[in-house]
Amino acid sequence: MKTIDDLGDLRGKRVLVRSDFNVPLDGTTITDDGRIRAALPTLRRLTDAGAKVIVTAHLGRPKGEPDAKYSLAPVAARLGELLGVPVHLAQDTVGPSAQETVAALGEGEVALLENIRFDARETSKDDAERQALAADLANLADAFVSDGFGVVHRKQASVYDVAQVLPAAVGELVLKEVDSLKRATENPERPYAVVLGGSKVSDKLGVIANLLTKADRLLIGGGMVFTFLAAQGHQVGKSLLEADQIDTVKGYLADAEKNGVEIVLPTDIVVADAFAADSPHEVVAADAIPADKIGLDIGPASGELFASKILDAKTVVWNGPMGVFEFDAFAGGTRAVAQALVDATAQGAFTIVGGGDSAAAVRTLGFDEAGFSHISTGGGASLEFLEGKDLPGISVLEA
Repeated sequence: MKTIDDLGDLRGKRVLVRSDFNVPLDGTTITDDGRIRAALPTLRRLTDAGAKVIVTAHLGRPKGEPDAKYSLAPVAARLGELLGVPVHLAQDTVGPSAQETVAALGEGEVALLENIRFDARETSKDDAERQALAADLANLADAFVSDGFGVVHRKQASVYDVAQVLPAAVGELVLKEVDSLKRATENPERPYAVVLGGSKVSDKLGVIANLLTKADRLLIGGGMVFTFLAAQGHQVGKSLLEADQIDTVKGYLADAEKNGVEIVLPTDIVVADAFAADSPHEVVAADAIPADKIGLDIGPASGELFASKILDAKTVVWNGPMGVFEFDAFAGGTRAVAQALVDATAQGAFTIVGGGDSAAAVRTLGFDEAGFSHISTGGGASLEFLEGKDLPGISVLEA
């Protein structure tokens, strides 16, 4: 992949940067600015080089038209605070305001275009429509830098098509993401452990199938664990269960045994009367979940078991929380896994927190991000990388 170095002297050049600013909001307040902070190294490098920086990004899932609740205005304000310079927000994506805002930029200044998904062409399945938007974006710039790892698995106009029109390079963030994930997947130092959580097995079918040929052990938690327990013949009460995936999971368990891959499941579960932060709860054996209870976290003994399996590994990838970490009573399993990764990192292991809810959990639970080898900014993208899929936003830069 070409890097920013390959773009030559950027002083006075207009550089379009695709960032990932899809941050969580409470009204207009950003509750986790991790993705904005992750974009700073590339943006600072470009401004220091004297480029006129034009950032395009999305927020949420607007339906191809302007929607005030998905405006990037809060992002522009926070980005300006972090960069220490004003960030000029255009009022549209590629229209008159965008053109005027870009035309007024001086060397080392930054503009942010309004939410690119306000334009329906961004996510269109029609190549011609996406290419038309890419041409409009290209008219605003002299070069393109891809730095939104959270969207590189999408074949979208601001990710894929514009890279075919302008001189294109990979940004610091995407380069770090790809290098880290390659280190963990192409020739990992062993033992290689992968911790998978989150709500559904169906979200991670391809990942599990691929890892059964690569990893030494898989640790399974989160809501998806109940389908594994059911596949072993256990009752799971009112817990999340994908009954249509039980046979698939039985196949995974058989393949793991055949391939010599260790599958580690919880031995105890924190169950509650209902899905609520203040619901009465207790710890029960994983094979004895009462019919009227819902499992919301792995239990304390399981947290210790998972920690021991993580500390014994040289490479650890974690994707998905172990329970409903947003509720303090059900955050213990996720906290135990995060602490084990920190301890493993201190012992010299290479550890990756695979974006999405896992990254949010790390920050919510107060862990120092420096305690992990790498925290990914892209949950879906990192999952597809682990699955071995082609990522269009990466492959277009390798062409």
